[in-house]
Amino acid sequence: MTRVLVTGSAGFIGGYVVEELLERGYEVVGVDNESKYGHVVRSFDSHPGYRLVHGDARDPELMAAALAGCDHLIAGAAMIGGISYFHTYAYDLLATNERILAATCDAAIRAHHDGTLGRVTYLSSSMVFESATAWPSSEGQELEIPPPKSSYGFQKLAVEYFARAAHSQHALPYTIVRPFNCVGVGEGRALGDVEILSGNVKLAMSHVVPDLVQKVVKGQDPLHILGSGTQIRHYTYAGDLAKGIVTAMESPAALNDDFNLSTSESTTVLALAEKIWHRIKGEDVPFRYVSDPPFEHDVQRRIPSVEKAKRVLGFEATTTLDQMLDHVIPWIEQAITSGVI
Repeated sequence: MTRVLVTGSAGFIGGYVVEELLERGYEVVGVDNESKYGHVVRSFDSHPGYRLVHGDARDPELMAAALAGCDHLIAGAAMIGGISYFHTYAYDLLATNERILAATCDAAIRAHHDGTLGRVTYLSSSMVFESATAWPSSEGQELEIPPPKSSYGFQKLAVEYFARAAHSQHALPYTIVRPFNCVGVGEGRALGDVEILSGNVKLAMSHVVPDLVQKVVKGQDPLHILGSGTQIRHYTYAGDLAKGIVTAMESPAALNDDFNLSTSESTTVLALAEKIWHRIKGEDVPFRYVSDPPFEHDVQRRIPSVEKAKRVLGFEATTTLDQMLDHVIPWIEQAITSGVI
């Protein structure tokens, strides 16, 4: 049985990736220090093919031990959150994530030279295209445009430089994947979250969908959104992203290459907010909103080219935004009721 190490296995995307791997018959070792959410019960915790190493991915010796006998490594551990999160923790994101990445690469280089590890699949981010001025953003554009202005975007671009540098100097095989605007269940209130006042509702620093749902459920009227609402995003279901990540990990054609993983559907923040409003309040309740001042690094357009992933990997993110919201909104409503968020 092929064994895969997943760092950040207890995280938001990481949990979906572990589920996908187990469904495909892999043995999975997870590494996570549970520093973001604390202990969260996952559906796969008692799965016979899963083992969690509770520890910090910044520890190269722990990483080396966890990699023993692993054929693949999916490097997903990182401090990550929504736009208010990476503004509040600008330094911590940069410093912590670089240390995680260096320790991960050190252990992976050693394991590859020992003849056990076949490849590392790195989770980057759509934020590497933060400074784009032409769309859609194709693979390779991140090397031609100015670097990201936010420390989070800059650090995610550094992930890709680490991948290529480790390959150049140490022949460590890699695949880079860039998820776009992940939507799913399981994202709770992070430990240490600073609450941000948005209108009359205090929000933890999560992503746009849970924040908007929380406001509407709590009765905010008019709904407060950041900026004009004309910002364009590609909201992609976490289950689709997990399929894309594992498909890229498996594919010989993905060796030493990079891929955008995203739905092909563009949606403005305002259109998203209106969909959420009517799903919760009903179609007969007029949609009302006000615009709050945006954060400094509020990218106006994040539009990927998805052609390469389709052509090379045969991957398409097929879950529609309506299907995502039908799945995610009830979970968030229950999480609010139970105090998870």
